[in-house]
Amino acid sequence: MYSKDQRIVATLDAGGTNLVFGAMRANQFIIEPLTIPSQAHDLDLCLQEMVRGFQYVFDQLEEKPVAISFAFPGPADYPNGIIGGYLPNFPSFRDGVALGPFLSKKFGVPVYINNDGDLFTYGEALCGVLPEINQRLKEVDSPKQFKNLVGYTLGTGLGVGIVVNNQLNQGDNSCVETFCLAHPTLPNIIIEEGASIRAVCRVYGEEIGQPDHGLTPKDICMIADGVKEGNQAAAQKAFGCMGEVVGHAISTALTLVDGIVVIGGGVIGAKKWIMPSLLGVLRGQLQTLSGDAVNRIQPKVYDLDDAADFEKFVQGKVEQIKVYGTDNEYVAYDCEKRTGVIISRMGASQAISVGAYAYALSELDKVNAASK
Repeated sequence: MYSKDQRIVATLDAGGTNLVFGAMRANQFIIEPLTIPSQAHDLDLCLQEMVRGFQYVFDQLEEKPVAISFAFPGPADYPNGIIGGYLPNFPSFRDGVALGPFLSKKFGVPVYINNDGDLFTYGEALCGVLPEINQRLKEVDSPKQFKNLVGYTLGTGLGVGIVVNNQLNQGDNSCVETFCLAHPTLPNIIIEEGASIRAVCRVYGEEIGQPDHGLTPKDICMIADGVKEGNQAAAQKAFGCMGEVVGHAISTALTLVDGIVVIGGGVIGAKKWIMPSLLGVLRGQLQTLSGDAVNRIQPKVYDLDDAADFEKFVQGKVEQIKVYGTDNEYVAYDCEKRTGVIISRMGASQAISVGAYAYALSELDKVNAASK
């Protein structure tokens, strides 16, 4: 979707250290990005830098962008473009800032702001793994198509986004989150403490008896891979424990959102150590009080990065069902309930940008359709 659209949208990758400005057309960046310090500690300076950055984008283009669209880290009233609340990376925004209306007034175009996990999932749903999976299903004449996607970003925190029926689920309070679920083994602790880069560092330190080891998750991944000196078993366990905890978060989401799961983020470079335990949780079982076993996830769970699993997932169990009361009329019926977990092909940053671009155009299209 929008891969051939010629409208231009100005974008921003908003981080606590830097602001990266760009512009997209047809799902591709079309200008050299501009990176400037975010000045997140000072509201006036930060807003001045945002204006400077977007002015640079507008000046680079022969055609005015139809909108500004970007992700912002932290709590917000996204539909109204208001940022506020607990913002570790942008402390000067905590008292509430009408960022969308401010930028819209400055540049004379609509401004759309969303959560990064939401835009990651939306980008993957419209232009990434979801259309890829559905195309494969069409190629084998399967009647099955997927319209729901749960996206998780693994990194500094545990980000999530949900697309239902190809529409972004923003919730009534712009508060679709699972980072604050209960940790499966640590009472009264949020699940993010076991599903983030700090969890990898913590578990590795506990295993080697050196909590202040000073290693980064990248270092620990290299140790796990056997290309850097260190305790390889401890490194592998650190990522395995993370995968298990992430699996619990995903299983909760999948019991409510019947669809596919896509995962992205920097830590996914250690996927071969994360995914086995993650899939193990999703494929696990619970019990009733009478002792009967119940699958943790009711649909069958496939690893869509495994070629053999993907092929089985695509094939499903298609039967021809005779239409009652006819002699030779049949309909195709895929009787296997199934879901799958897949790693982002685009990568989180690209998917977020594509999501921001697509979201802006979809909102503009709604406005145009309503005015006709």
